[in-house]
Amino acid sequence: MSGFGSMIAFETGSLANANRMLRKVLVCSLAESLGGVETLISHPATMTHAAVGEEGRRKIGITDGLVRISVGIEDVDDILADLDQALAAI
Repeated sequence: MSGFGSMIAFETGSLANANRMLRKVLVCSLAESLGGVETLISHPATMTHAAVGEEGRRKIGITDGLVRISVGIEDVDDILADLDQALAAI
């Protein structure tokens, strides 16, 4: 995809990995809502889908390691560098 406004999701492998990665982001802002102009990152299992319960999340494919990003208007190189350094934590 090109430009801003893209939504991506990826698997970190575990809740521990997701937590480590999310604690390291600097440019991406941790947020439950993904509707801003800035790059927002969320952890559905503990945020938007927490009330669904573990079994409900499993049925719809929401794993403990899943992370979602709504790409904002920041420079793409800044976003990529932020994600690279955060993912290096896992």
